[in-house]
Amino acid sequence: MKKSMIMRVGGVIAAVLGFCVVFAGINVGAAGTYYYVRIDNSKVEENDSRGSVVNLKGSMDYIYTLPACNEKGNKKDISFSTSRMLREGAYLKLTVTPLRGVVEWKEVEYEELSADVRGTIGK
Repeated sequence: MKKSMIMRVGGVIAAVLGFCVVFAGINVGAAGTYYYVRIDNSKVEENDSRGSVVNLKGSMDYIYTLPACNEKGNKKDISFSTSRMLREGAYLKLTVTPLRGVVEWKEVEYEELSADVRGTIGK
């Protein structure tokens, strides 16, 4: 009887620890990696978020897929959604996490960009 109780408690502790490890793994890098983009409204796609039961693209009205670069100037295409059209030519700083993608964006001035970023995304 004591042995089965110890096994149960051990199982519960193992399950809680496993959950904590998985949760911590998901949140690793929760602060995210920063990428920079220049808004090009010719590359925006309108998302019809009305009338469907399940919309896999989300409920935002516009989807941008733009070339982005990190602080070192490494490039990759990044997609993110917005509720409105953004200002043409604006520079954005995107916070990107591994599982959730773009979780935040804010407009920045060209002068705030590092030299590597300036050289990659241009003026």
